[in-house]
Amino acid sequence: MTSLGELRRSVGLARATAMVVGIIIGASIFVQPSAITAEVPSARGVLLVWAVAGFLTMIGSLVVAELASMWPRTGGVYAWLNEAYSPALGFLWGWAMFWTMHTGIIAAIATVFAQYLGTFVPLGPAGTRGMAVAAVWVLSAVSYRGIRQASVVQTALTAVKVLAILLIIAIGLSMGTGLGAAIVTPAATPVTATGFVAALIAGLFAYGGWHMVSYAAEETIDPTRTIPRALVIGTLTVTVLYVALNTAYLAVLPVEVVRSSTRVAADFADAAIGGSGRELMAALVVVSTLGAVNGVILAGPRVYLAMSRDGLLPAWVGAVHPRYRTPHRAVVLQAVWASVLISTGSYRALFTRVVYTEWIFFALLAASLFFLRRRPGYAPAYRAWGYPVLPALFVASSAVIVVNQLVTDPVDSAMGLLLVLFGVPFYYLRIKRP
Repeated sequence: MTSLGELRRSVGLARATAMVVGIIIGASIFVQPSAITAEVPSARGVLLVWAVAGFLTMIGSLVVAELASMWPRTGGVYAWLNEAYSPALGFLWGWAMFWTMHTGIIAAIATVFAQYLGTFVPLGPAGTRGMAVAAVWVLSAVSYRGIRQASVVQTALTAVKVLAILLIIAIGLSMGTGLGAAIVTPAATPVTATGFVAALIAGLFAYGGWHMVSYAAEETIDPTRTIPRALVIGTLTVTVLYVALNTAYLAVLPVEVVRSSTRVAADFADAAIGGSGRELMAALVVVSTLGAVNGVILAGPRVYLAMSRDGLLPAWVGAVHPRYRTPHRAVVLQAVWASVLISTGSYRALFTRVVYTEWIFFALLAASLFFLRRRPGYAPAYRAWGYPVLPALFVASSAVIVVNQLVTDPVDSAMGLLLVLFGVPFYYLRIKRP
């Protein structure tokens, strides 16, 4: 069937919300607290960082919700960049997604999954890579068969990990005795504005993936209402869980331990539960990463389908399976490249250099509201709260992230930006040339 084949609507509010929550909560929440505490050595400061990062993520979700209610199209961010700016900018988003950002996320999370699975099944370096590749292909096969099947798996995995996190929170708050003292005790090292910004950036990356639910708009039931609601509910849920989980960490572990730990979640489990804590936390990370990579695998091919429809990728990439109603070839193509990145280990260098550039596109999306709302015919079913203050704040925050990355790591950041910009000559010489 050609790329004009119809997709099947089967994602309701519960499954869409599970996509938001399940994609955001991957492995970062189990390791990032140490990075944040290193910059902000204060219990109050740490909790404030997680809350502010959630607030900024919510602003971005509100922007995406407005655009999704206006243009509920497959491809999400790609489609809105096309509408607001130009097809060239949309192409750059898809270009960066396929070669580094999206497939790099798949490779990274799948590798973390395999590493933690090694807690239960001994795996060497080759076995870890093989298990990560196997996870990608198994979950890609589920997405190949249908978005209904993939979203059911997503909902189940999300429910399990949310329940497990709630259990950890309850254990930490009931058994921990150090939270009150940690909150009222002044930080041994003063918290600086630079440190707070660095911690906030680390926190924001732990909230990554909130926008991906928009990619499957044409497969969502009543997308103009469902996607905005899923974004708001999902982002709020994750923010509450993140703040509560870090509260539990600090209730059991001293700030100094959290700051120096390389496995804060495991250290928490050892202290709160005992001998089996490490295995229980490893099991939670396995489920959490599996759910995150499933959601990312599900989302990506919808962008490549939209690009194919617009003539920016070959027509065969956007073929819709005649029986399963999925972009099956795009699913396979994504799995192949993610497997290459895992097998070669190249995803580390590519992803870490390029991932920050997505904030350039997020800033452009938020900035687009300022002229789209003046454009004739622009009448979204939902309008973002707090306009124009909150979108402006999000643009400024995104700019800070980008500038900070360029200043702190100029060489790698410049290389990552060049990898994205390399799509410009490709677009004009190979795509738009008569």
